[in-house]
Amino acid sequence: MQLEVLVKNFRKKDMAAFERLHAMYAENICGAINTIVKNDVLAQEICQDVFVKIWNNAETYNPSKGRFFTWVLNIARNAAIDKIRSRSYKNEKKNLSTDHFVGIVESSEDEPRNFDAAGLKKLVKNLKEKCIQIIDLIYFKGYTQKEVAEELEIPIGTVKTRNRSCISQLRENMKL
Repeated sequence: MQLEVLVKNFRKKDMAAFERLHAMYAENICGAINTIVKNDVLAQEICQDVFVKIWNNAETYNPSKGRFFTWVLNIARNAAIDKIRSRSYKNEKKNLSTDHFVGIVESSEDEPRNFDAAGLKKLVKNLKEKCIQIIDLIYFKGYTQKEVAEELEIPIGTVKTRNRSCISQLRENMKL
């Protein structure tokens, strides 16, 4: 069946045409979404939402304005961008579990395996509470420097300065 006929039938709410178009395009659409959200499961979820959306809005597709695939791709791109800009997505990124970081340390082949709690305590023992707080927010909870400034109610310049000095102090502690 030609693409034009498929799209025409799709616009008339023909389920067989929808299924065929989904089979043709879903993998590419999910891949495009994944390049934005960088999470396979989330990309699949958004992809399904996109196909539901195009089904519900099939009549809005206008062949004179562009190809069907381009229309779907634009809807998918916008949905992915909306997701990463959403508050829930940002909160998920901030609330990464410490298990995530433990797994990274345990699975690293390049690093020596003598990393332990005592070593970590040694690294942070001379740090001020301000440093520990900033390092926790930026490196373990995924906050941006701007978000840290808002959270701690301090100027962003102060956050940047503290971050640099805290990292320098950590480097010094690593030499001990």
